[in-house]
Amino acid sequence: MAGSFVTVACPDCENEQTLFEKAASEVACAVCGHTLATPTGGKATIEGEVTDVAEAR
Repeated sequence: MAGSFVTVACPDCENEQTLFEKAASEVACAVCGHTLATPTGGKATIEGEVTDVAEAR
C-alpha cells in the first residue's frame, strides 16, 4: 500500500486530524464536522492545510 498519512488543520475550527492521503471514504472533522477529505479514486482531495506528513514504510 503506497501512500502517506497526513495531518490536516481544519479550516473552520483549527483542529488537527491525521488521515490517509488516499482516503476511500469522506473524512469529516471530529470536532465540527467539516469535510476534510473527499475520495477521487487516487489521492483524496484534501481541504485544509497539511501541517505534517508521515511517510509510509
